[in-house]
Amino acid sequence: MNIIKTAIDGLYIIEPRVFADARGYFFESFSQRDFDAQVAPVTFVQDNESMSSYGVMRGLHFQRPPFTQSKLVRCVRGAVLDVAVDIRKGSPTYGQHVAIELTEDNHLQFFISKGFAHGFAVLSPTAVFQYKCDEFYHPEADAGISILDDSLGIDWRIPIDKAILSEKDTRHALLRDFDSPFTY
Repeated sequence: MNIIKTAIDGLYIIEPRVFADARGYFFESFSQRDFDAQVAPVTFVQDNESMSSYGVMRGLHFQRPPFTQSKLVRCVRGAVLDVAVDIRKGSPTYGQHVAIELTEDNHLQFFISKGFAHGFAVLSPTAVFQYKCDEFYHPEADAGISILDDSLGIDWRIPIDKAILSEKDTRHALLRDFDSPFTY
């Protein structure tokens, strides 16, 4: 696998080696040994999958300490714009984000360390999105910042009048009103 460092420390793009021929393709989607050596030593404990239609925007989510999560995400059907925002107090990139298009064709994965808010927007008619987490889901620690916060400068590539959001995601605070539980 090819590990691509992003402009923000703690965010990595993982590009697998895809072997394709007339029968189709094969690639190794995860290797604990290679991941530990090339990205970070992480033990994933829960895998999740969601299916969404065009215009669905989920996020920007994280879990508060002591239940923080790192995530390894990918889109196995369709296409999403995946985004991680640095919410680590004292970070030189606080409030900045990395956005990457994850598709069933490019097979890219995105690793998001603890201390980031994460979300995605569905760009295709439907998308199946998978993510590995290194901490179990704890509803009492569930939190987020507003996915519609203009100050973040995220181009979600979805017209706002076409966006489909959960009620929960419309209630998160703007970054300027947010007291982050994470430090750099």
